Amino acid sequence: MRRNNLGVLLRHLSAHGEQSRTQLAAAIGLPKATVSVLIADLIERGLVQEGELNHAGAVGRPHRMVDLDDHRFCGVGAEIGVDHITVVAMNLRGRIVHEGRRALDVPALTPQATLHEAGTLVADCLAAVGERGTEAIGITVVTQGSIEPLAGTVAAATNFGWRDVEVAGALQRQLGPGSPPVTVENDAECGAVAEYVAARSEGERELLYITGGIGVGAASISGGKLLRGSEIGHMRFDRFDRPCACGRTGCWELAVGLQAFLDLAADRTDDVHDRSADLERRLGKLVDRAAAADARTRAALAAIAGDLALGLSVLVDVLNPTRIVLGGYFALFGEYLIEDVRQHLESRRISPTAPRVEVVASTLGLSSAARGGAHLSLEKVFDDPAIAALREAGG
Repeated sequence: MRRNNLGVLLRHLSAHGEQSRTQLAAAIGLPKATVSVLIADLIERGLVQEGELNHAGAVGRPHRMVDLDDHRFCGVGAEIGVDHITVVAMNLRGRIVHEGRRALDVPALTPQATLHEAGTLVADCLAAVGERGTEAIGITVVTQGSIEPLAGTVAAATNFGWRDVEVAGALQRQLGPGSPPVTVENDAECGAVAEYVAARSEGERELLYITGGIGVGAASISGGKLLRGSEIGHMRFDRFDRPCACGRTGCWELAVGLQAFLDLAADRTDDVHDRSADLERRLGKLVDRAAAADARTRAALAAIAGDLALGLSVLVDVLNPTRIVLGGYFALFGEYLIEDVRQHLESRRISPTAPRVEVVASTLGLSSAARGGAHLSLEKVFDDPAIAALREAGG
């Protein structure tokens, strides 16, 4: 009960900002004396701090405000993509306190070599936040494909060429004794978490997140709860019925994935295909070409928009979302994709009274999955604030 109440208090401060003990007691329905004891516990754990006295609008003694302590702890998300590794550290307020990215041709490396590169970036992150007196409470490794969270393994990531790869244990050993606990999650699901947190202040509780990379993934938030995603990139929608790395033919990601877009937009000798170069810079070149009305780039985007709309229309029929968020490279080219998708979905509405689906581009950039991983690392603290003391003691 006590741990639950600590978590409720911490979440309330996260959602609403600084409050007095009197305001907190009224908001969560606990006696003020109980709230004061819980706040003292959270302060001791380094999760909450006292602020200024609030004299406004009150008769009698002013109230001492309390708020999250955003300096002492952070969560880390480390995304392994086909052509990059991105590491993000985020504090309790959801602010980025460190970010690092490295271009990497993951399919060309062994899983062990890739995880070593990821571990090096994570170690750099831990050192950077540690220099500021901030401790990582957990690390979430984010990858494509089918994940076994309890085992900390990637069961299958076809675009990496991975099968039954130990991830959490390998990274834990590389980081050494006393390092934060490591977990593994799916990239689309982490992207959905990041988008939900970003939209939560607007009261958003339902969304479908679609991420566009070499692979295409999806995950839903319904009623504020994450619904585990699926390999929607392997739905059969490729009009050319080409063979896929998964062993089947005609998969949707062959039509709308990043490689499909790059192949349509540029010859293989073009620098945008160079996986040793930073992905954001490569895509930035194509963004510039689209803005300059380059005929080949615009034609490539028109083709992607048509196939993207086709697949999304099926997902809308099945999942009935109120909001679709396009992430990954789709977000960078949103102005060329979204209107076509909206028109296609509008044309398929069963009746004029059926609700419209809002389609928007993510504003979180290419680090959304890593951000979501960092959020999930911090969820452990909100679920059980007592672990902050365990981590401090090295437990």
